[in-house]
Amino acid sequence: MSVSTAGSQDLRDALVDQLAADHRAKGLTMRSEVEAALRTVPRDLFTPGMSVDRAYENRTIITKQLPTGENISSISAPYLIAEMLGQAADALGSLDGRDVLEIGSGGYNAALLRELVGRSGSVVTVDIDREVTDRASACLAEAGYDDVTVVCADAEHPIEKGRRYDLIIVTVGAWDIPPAWRDQLTDDGVLVVPLRMYGSTRSWALHRSGDRLSSVSHRLCGFVAMQGDGASAIRYLDLAEGVHLRLDEGEQIDQAALEGILNQPRVEAWAGVSLPARTALSDLDTWLAIHQGKQNVLLSAQETAIAAGLVAPGWQHGSPATLTGRTFAYRSELRWAGKNFDLGSYAHGPNAEAAAEHMVELMRAWVELGCPAPSLDVLPAATPDADLPDGAILDKRHSRLVLSFTNR
Repeated sequence: MSVSTAGSQDLRDALVDQLAADHRAKGLTMRSEVEAALRTVPRDLFTPGMSVDRAYENRTIITKQLPTGENISSISAPYLIAEMLGQAADALGSLDGRDVLEIGSGGYNAALLRELVGRSGSVVTVDIDREVTDRASACLAEAGYDDVTVVCADAEHPIEKGRRYDLIIVTVGAWDIPPAWRDQLTDDGVLVVPLRMYGSTRSWALHRSGDRLSSVSHRLCGFVAMQGDGASAIRYLDLAEGVHLRLDEGEQIDQAALEGILNQPRVEAWAGVSLPARTALSDLDTWLAIHQGKQNVLLSAQETAIAAGLVAPGWQHGSPATLTGRTFAYRSELRWAGKNFDLGSYAHGPNAEAAAEHMVELMRAWVELGCPAPSLDVLPAATPDADLPDGAILDKRHSRLVLSFTNR
């Protein structure tokens, strides 16, 4: 279906070889049809104005920014595209012959989907930004995918009344799941969506059963934020120069309590565990967010602040933290012993010792359960508590999210 570009095939093959190796390193297996599509679609035709070498780097390409510097459109990193397509194909068994709606359009992912659904399937790609859809249409046509339908609309609402899709795949960061997404799925359809909870984002593959969406897989990820009626901004509070707290679920923080808190002596506590390098700490962070309740926030820090010793978070881009009164605690850097590591918490304030110890108690509980991963169920906002499955409830604008953990 695609138009090949001279000189790009070797670069494309080298990239896909890298992606397959990356999958193996993560304990994943790249599906053969996903690999074939990645080797077929010329990514360089979807990155006009960039060199062919840059087009085949394994990283995100920003295609539009606001004057403020905020990224609002991009072509996702190839490794993440491959993983999400794999999630979709695994959840449905195959994408061949499927009808697909893509929300968030750059053109490249739509072309890959067109390869995967085959001649008997269909792909509709939608974006709220006319400039983005015009570019996607032009790139798709140049690459030979003029049978992909490109729509400019706000996908918070139904795209085509009465039409349903086997797969809806979202390639922008969402804070909630609007009713239109569930209602446009077939009765056993699948939604793959980068969903933000507690300030961090995972790509969830969710299988529809009636009004309920239930997870079958998830991957840690990051995307430009949703625009339009589905937008929901993260709030930030400055803790110190280059150190920020991220608030995403209506948390109420007394900013006066933050003043000078990092100048107070640091107390540390350690869980006394020994975990291998491949332990999924993003699963632990979700566990902590749930069990820390309304006191949970997310700590992020710039390299300069870490180098200066102001903070030492477990992950600079988002480490679970709590602020209780005038006491602040967060998941700390790891303490390595050979190839394994221990988990710890650093705390500041009048009750620092108790706060640090409470956080490591939650870490120990997670480890004792076998480091379980979260599962997600999504139900309409009007669902009564009695009709929800067991788990921790997170209420959004349109839906009720229920997170649970299963012993491994």
